Amino acid sequence: MSVLDPLTGFTVLWPRLLWLLALLPILAVLYIRLAARRRRSLAQLPGLWHSPAPQSTGIALRRAVPLILLLLGLFALLGAVSRPQAILALPSVHKDVILALDTSGSMRATDVVPDRLTAAINAARTFIERRPARTRVGIVTVAGNATLVQSLTDNGEDLMKAIERVQLQRGTALGSGIYVALATLLPDAGINVEQLVQGRPDFRTRWPSGPDGASKDRKPVPPGSNRSAAIVLLSDGENNFGPDPLAAAKLAAEHGVRVYTVGIGSTEGIALAIGGWSMRVSLDEETLRKIAETTLGEYYAAGSAQDLRRIYEYLSARMAMGRASTVEITAFFVAFGALLLAISALCSMLWFNRVA
Repeated sequence: MSVLDPLTGFTVLWPRLLWLLALLPILAVLYIRLAARRRRSLAQLPGLWHSPAPQSTGIALRRAVPLILLLLGLFALLGAVSRPQAILALPSVHKDVILALDTSGSMRATDVVPDRLTAAINAARTFIERRPARTRVGIVTVAGNATLVQSLTDNGEDLMKAIERVQLQRGTALGSGIYVALATLLPDAGINVEQLVQGRPDFRTRWPSGPDGASKDRKPVPPGSNRSAAIVLLSDGENNFGPDPLAAAKLAAEHGVRVYTVGIGSTEGIALAIGGWSMRVSLDEETLRKIAETTLGEYYAAGSAQDLRRIYEYLSARMAMGRASTVEITAFFVAFGALLLAISALCSMLWFNRVA
């Protein structure tokens, strides 16, 4: 990885001052004319000027180097006047990530080879292997209810064993999955999962809960503002059980937690035989998009196992390089310009006993 990899672009604070760079061609022309005038003046002095022999390539290069360095130095200094800024992709501070995996019966569909669930498990392994250092991962399975199968840990071996225990079940309760993931990420937020999922109070909760199942004293924060936690929800999107997933997404947004949704399968769907009945299971992109939009997360569509693997690889990198910051680099331009001017003057003194 190069030190320049985090750079994503440049900008300037005072763009109008970039017009000063138009002075460089004028200065170059003036320099060339003054040099030519000096040679003509020397030619008029008897005994001090002789018809010059053809210049070698080395001598011509020596004469050009100081001028080029001078112009580059002036370019850097004039550019510094506009106050340049670098846009850096800084390491994200996502410390905890919950992988919420849909394990409903529709995940048996084979429109993703070999089937949706197997492809999802393989992609989850890729995410675990490539997750950023010191990032804890938890695993929640989502079917008719949501279950925390692995609490937050940075132990890769435990995570791999938890992935192996994933099994298909009936029903899809995306809302429950988001609630359980959110309560796992924010254990001190007073989120009443029992009330949210089943509509009844949980007397083990340390804070009194409001109708949304969260602490009455909680004050919502801007969506996406919690940079220390995130949820990655993988599903075919067909919610048919439990609480409204968009209400769960709203609660996640109020806690500043982003939900990145990954849709697996095809929108056309595929016929699946279940209990002697045949039904078509298709990807419900609309629900997954709305969940991501509500929390300021992102939605990704995976139509194949390769797509899914690439998405998880991207998400792993996103957790490590997900925050952009603008840093003013005027001082670097000034220092670089001054260095070039100094080198130009030094070369001119050594080679021609004069400055420029």
